[in-house]
This record gives sequence, structure tokens and C-alpha cells, in this order.
Amino acid sequence: MPRFAANLSMMFNEVPFLDRFDAAARAGFQGVEFLFPYEHPAAELRRRLSGAGLTQALFNLPPGDWAKGERGLACLPGRQAEFRAGVARALEYATALDCKLVHCMAGIVPAGVSQATAGAVYAANLAFAAEQAQEAGVKLVIEPINHRDMPGYYLNTQAQGAAIVAAIGADRLGLQFDVYHVQVTEGDITKRMEQFMPVIAHMQIADVPARNEPGTGEIGWDFVFRRMDELGYRGWVGCEYRPAGDTLAGLSWRTRFAV
Repeated sequence: MPRFAANLSMMFNEVPFLDRFDAAARAGFQGVEFLFPYEHPAAELRRRLSGAGLTQALFNLPPGDWAKGERGLACLPGRQAEFRAGVARALEYATALDCKLVHCMAGIVPAGVSQATAGAVYAANLAFAAEQAQEAGVKLVIEPINHRDMPGYYLNTQAQGAAIVAAIGADRLGLQFDVYHVQVTEGDITKRMEQFMPVIAHMQIADVPARNEPGTGEIGWDFVFRRMDELGYRGWVGCEYRPAGDTLAGLSWRTRFAV
């Protein structure tokens, strides 16, 4: 069975964020991930992790102005200095939390900016960030995100992501394979998993169409989880889903789909 990490940005919302570490540990999780750590001091997050006996699996680089709809800075022209400052800040947190993976969000291509221009900016920023991360003992990951949830997002398909990983180098950049986004954008989940497993560094799950826990939608989780194991995936699988109801009640899927 895969190693599941609770996503504390989405799960255990019944309690304040800092209390979710203990809640996840009590629910049987050994790892956690979340979107962003920057509202809390790294030392406090480290204390919560250690106190709960948890591993920090992943978090994201600063995304820009989230409240105004920004979803990453990497492909945005004219924001390179802000992006680089965000890389430095993220790596400080990664070091404090002993987190080995950091996700770099590509961003939504601004109106009037061509795909070619956005791609050139993205490539240069990724090369810089990946080098900085590698020096800090961290691996950068990129995640294709579907256009239904995030219209205009630069990176959408697994093939596009894998090509970028190949260009920069799989030793310093990995693919974040989110089963939910794959199903919405492309389908054929396990065949794409097979194809891109050599460069997959992190995986995430949620059911389709409502992005709730496994077993609430159309995906055949028995087969998906079995293929993860058969293909030799040993990394964390982030539970990046919105519980349909109470978080603990919804965790029955872990028993239902145990393999």
C-alpha cells in the first residue's frame, strides 16, 4: 500500500491549522504536506512536526498574490526577482522542516503574454530554482494542473512536464503526478503512470469530479493503488482532497482500498 501523507491545507479543517499535525498523527498518518507554510514561523512548524512524529513530505514555493488569483510566479515575465526571493524563502523552510521536495507552481499566463514568452521565462526560472534546491539538498517538482480548476495555467499535461524534467535534468527536477488532475485533463491514469514513473517524484490523489476522498467518484482506486505498488513507487502520496464531510469519517477509504 502506498505511503499516504495528509494534506493539512484541505484535511482536518475541523481544527485550526497548527492543531492539524496532531490530528493527522492520531488518524494514523506518518507524513503531511500542505500548500504554503509562510504564515507560520518555521520553528513552530518544526515543533509541531516533531511533536507529532511526522515527516514533512512537500510544500509549495510562494505563489505570488493568491488572493488576487496568482497561482505561481515561474512563468510570469518581469517577476523574476520576486521569484528568486521566493526560492530562497522556500529553501529556508525546507531546511528547517527537513523537507526534501518543494513544488514550484508554474503560474497562469498573463493576458497579452505569448506561450513562447511564458515558456522562456519558465525555463530560466526553473533552471535557477532547481540548481538552488539541489545545493540545499532539496528536489524541485513541477505539477501539471487541469484547466477546469485553474484556467490559463501554463503546465497541463504529463508529457509536457516530463519534457521539462528531461531538459533540466531528472537529478534536480521531478514530476508531481496528481491523479485528480490527470483524470480531468487526460484520463488513462495508470498508462500515464507507467510511462512517466521514471521521473515521478511525488504523487497526489483525489476523486473526480468533486475532488473529494477516494471512493466518492469515478476513479477505480483498487487498480490505481495496486499499480502504484507494482510499478515500484516508494514516495509519498499526498491526500490533496476536500473531505466530503467530516475528515475522520471520510478516512474509511484507506481500509476499503487497502491492497
